[in-house]
Amino acid sequence: MEQNEKIKNIKKEILSYIIILVVALAASLFVARCVIIKVKVPTGSMLETIQREDQLIGLRLAYLFSEPERGDIIIFPWPDNEEEIYIKRVIGLPGETIEIVDGQLYIDDVLYEEDYIREPMRGSFGPYEVPEDSYFVMGDNRNGSEDSRAWKNTFVSEEKILAKAWLRYKPTIGFVK
Repeated sequence: MEQNEKIKNIKKEILSYIIILVVALAASLFVARCVIIKVKVPTGSMLETIQREDQLIGLRLAYLFSEPERGDIIIFPWPDNEEEIYIKRVIGLPGETIEIVDGQLYIDDVLYEEDYIREPMRGSFGPYEVPEDSYFVMGDNRNGSEDSRAWKNTFVSEEKILAKAWLRYKPTIGFVK
């Protein structure tokens, strides 16, 4: 009787470990699919804010109860080839007119000052009228970024935004701003 009791206890113990592993696996899959997204930055289009080869975590739930704001750094499939994931800064909001004149950014004909860009922009672009439920995005390294100014499909649809960039975890740890 005592031997059967020991075997029964061992089976219960093993089953409890299996249950813990299954729950942990399910929780990690849920977080990876529904809460966060991990991305590696392949280019220097967001210099100096984000470096080439940085690895980031984006929050998939960031826009569950709110909409993207100007200045947010978002993760989305490139509108011209949705197999590629891009990271850019939201510049133009739905209904706004964006224009770059002699390297100066204007939003609805008002000069917009930016303190995060790497160097002054060159050239003139636009005007672009941002459709409802869409955003105009640009990289912080304006002279080295392929962004809304150059794409065939100029705008990022709100429904295509995957996440808001939140945390750099490699090579250093820090929040993305």
